[in-house]
Amino acid sequence: MAEHHPEASAPEVPVCYRHPGRESHIRCQRCGRPICPECMTPASVGFQCPECLAEGRASVRTPRRSFRIGGSVAPVTMTLIGINVLVFLLVQVASGTVLYDLMMHARSVCSVQGGYIPLENTPLSACGSVGGTLSRGVADGGYWELLTSVFTHQQLLHVALNMFSLWMIGPLLETGLGRTRYLITYLLCGLAGSALVYWAASPITPTLGASGAIFGLLGALIVLFARRGLQVGQLVIVAVLNFVLTFSNSAISWQAHVGGFVAGLVIGAIFAYTPGVRRRGLQWTGIAAVAGAVVIAVVLRSAQLA
Repeated sequence: MAEHHPEASAPEVPVCYRHPGRESHIRCQRCGRPICPECMTPASVGFQCPECLAEGRASVRTPRRSFRIGGSVAPVTMTLIGINVLVFLLVQVASGTVLYDLMMHARSVCSVQGGYIPLENTPLSACGSVGGTLSRGVADGGYWELLTSVFTHQQLLHVALNMFSLWMIGPLLETGLGRTRYLITYLLCGLAGSALVYWAASPITPTLGASGAIFGLLGALIVLFARRGLQVGQLVIVAVLNFVLTFSNSAISWQAHVGGFVAGLVIGAIFAYTPGVRRRGLQWTGIAAVAGAVVIAVVLRSAQLA
């Protein structure tokens, strides 16, 4: 007699956990769930599902970059603006002697009622004989003026335009370079502008304003943007328009603008092409070289005017 056996149940076919209608014989190597070809992402071993892939990416720490674009917290920029404004207010309420002691002039001047007398070919002692007050030039030992002139403004429109430009450009570089490197860039560009003024401008022509340092920040920003593959067209247009304005107005110190801008290009290149912690030594060596070049230029010019 033949025996009757119940019909065996068919084995269950695995399906993709995200697409239940799709047969899947591949499993995620992390969670073990079946996945179809659409949900597969190659891993070091096997495949991963979309959820496991996302979790893996979230757990990877983003490396710190040497230069970032953007950001709004800029305490150094705001401090620089504050110093410029405070010096401007000081100049408005103080005597004219303070202004001449802060602005840059290669030769000493004798500040008198209503103006000043250049002492280019006159003994410094002659200032007292006319009842004036002596303000030493850089060539006569007033080296502080190379820096103080960068923070000095006499006219409201002048300080307003410069501080607006600094407020627009500064935060980008401050958040990108970090506070220390940004501050060094600002100061060195300002000093480089003063050094070119010292060499190329008339020894009896006073110079003041932060525009040399600001031109330097613009130059550094152009190099850093270009290095990161960002659009630099608008920055270049701004630089060109400002240089056209500079050379079309004899009252503007082109020496400060050119000196600051060139220094900014060089410093920007130093930071852009030596990124990473392991190459910080190269960065500081480059910055020291720029500072050394400024010092040498000032010393040589002083020796020439002696």
